[in-house]
Amino acid sequence: MSIINHDEAFRDRAAMLAMRAMIAASGSFSIEPGAREAYDQLIARTKIADDVETVQAEVGGVAGWWVTPAGTRAGDGAILYVHGGGYVLGSAEAYRGLASQIATRAGRPVFVVDYALAPENPFPAAYDDVSKVYVALAEMTGGKVALMGDSAGGGAVLSVAMNRSEETPAPVAIVAYSPWTDPALMGESVQTRADVDPILTEQSLSDGARQYLAGADKSDSRVNALAGDFTRLPPVRIDVGDDEILLDDSLRFESLAGEAGRQVETHVWKGMVHVFPTNVGMLKASGQALDGTAEFLKRHF
Repeated sequence: MSIINHDEAFRDRAAMLAMRAMIAASGSFSIEPGAREAYDQLIARTKIADDVETVQAEVGGVAGWWVTPAGTRAGDGAILYVHGGGYVLGSAEAYRGLASQIATRAGRPVFVVDYALAPENPFPAAYDDVSKVYVALAEMTGGKVALMGDSAGGGAVLSVAMNRSEETPAPVAIVAYSPWTDPALMGESVQTRADVDPILTEQSLSDGARQYLAGADKSDSRVNALAGDFTRLPPVRIDVGDDEILLDDSLRFESLAGEAGRQVETHVWKGMVHVFPTNVGMLKASGQALDGTAEFLKRHF
């Protein structure tokens, strides 16, 4: 097993206390269509990096945004980013800031896909959209594509990599932030971290799974990465907070990948919460995770 534990920086402890107080004052987090605007406003707080161009486009017939640092082009390799939000929330436009922080560090353009959201577009709509974009990017770049995602998007990129067709090349690497790999919510941390996770609850995730799956099998490998073919994985990096109920989704994935002899490094960050890298500029751990992401991607590109 390759689990790297990171201690909490002193300055981050104070910032997290303030963040927890703010979240508590704003009320419980819900995964339903009415929360889309508020979710996008929250995610869009991540600053768009300097010298980055953002342009709406389509890849593989699916809409999204290119986030391109100066002096780079997709033909030299690209990153496909799949946003989180429980398959119900989120947009490529709102995620441009996070994508830009990754793009500038990794020196590669990022395409953030606007996959179809549930409940209007139930399973396997999101999986199918991500797969179409990945195939198109692989053709565009000669197979030089890395996959990235957070939360539901993190689970989606892992599933897409393991379920790709035989003629589709493997991604050069995958990075997942706090991936939601198990819609059945069988991880022990769903209970053991319930009192310390200020963002997610078992109920909110169950609501997201219900709206996306619409009665489909929770063990389908296109939505449950724990059921995938681990022998088909490229190198994977996972960053996850120690204070989130999805912690075991990462640890169980890492364990299964290890049993299959695959290279997965899982970074567990003490005191951190769900998808903490979005808080760059506020948390020291966020910048460290983003820098680690870039180093990992550059190594495998």
